Amino acid sequence: MAGKTMSSGTRNGWAPRRFPSDPVAAERLREWLLATDERALDGVGLDFSGADMSGGDFGESWFTDAKLADAIIQNANFYRADLQGADLAGANLANSSLVRANLDDAVLRGAKLDAVDFVKASLYGVDASGASFRGARLMGASFLDVSLCGADLTDAVVQENSFRVRLDDNTILRGFSGSLFGPIEFAGEEDVQEIGGSDLARWIGERGGKVEVIPRKRESGA
Repeated sequence: MAGKTMSSGTRNGWAPRRFPSDPVAAERLREWLLATDERALDGVGLDFSGADMSGGDFGESWFTDAKLADAIIQNANFYRADLQGADLAGANLANSSLVRANLDDAVLRGAKLDAVDFVKASLYGVDASGASFRGARLMGASFLDVSLCGADLTDAVVQENSFRVRLDDNTILRGFSGSLFGPIEFAGEEDVQEIGGSDLARWIGERGGKVEVIPRKRESGA
């Protein structure tokens, strides 16, 4: 179990493949690995940039305002983790779980989020431009004021998502499916256009996706 003492510097048999270069973050991670209780990792404001923490269990941990740019954290668990304001630009979180995680005001620009489970996660005020969400499970997640310009949503799945996002001509929607609440903003070359309702369903369909856009009256009662 996670509470056992691991003399080898592991936690439940896990250790990072590469520690962060920042000495404060590296020491905090080592202390957590050796902890004899089941405390969550407190990484608030620390710099984990460039670390390889793939496979780690960071459930309910705190990465508020942390720097995780270009980190590799594949197949990891962030259930109910607080990543508010975290910088994940260029990070690779493929196949990880972000179920019920708080990502408000986070930076996901250029991040690799393929097959990530975002069920019930909160994303408000997020820059995810150029990020890859291929095959991601977005069901029930709140995407509010999120930039998805240039993002790849190939085969991503939504289910009654709040989806007030900004897309552009470089956003890829092939195989994007499910149901969502609009409207979205489309950033064209000359202006920004709001698209909702049946127009949004048709617009996504023209780009290879297939979604049901739920009327706003159902959103208010959801």
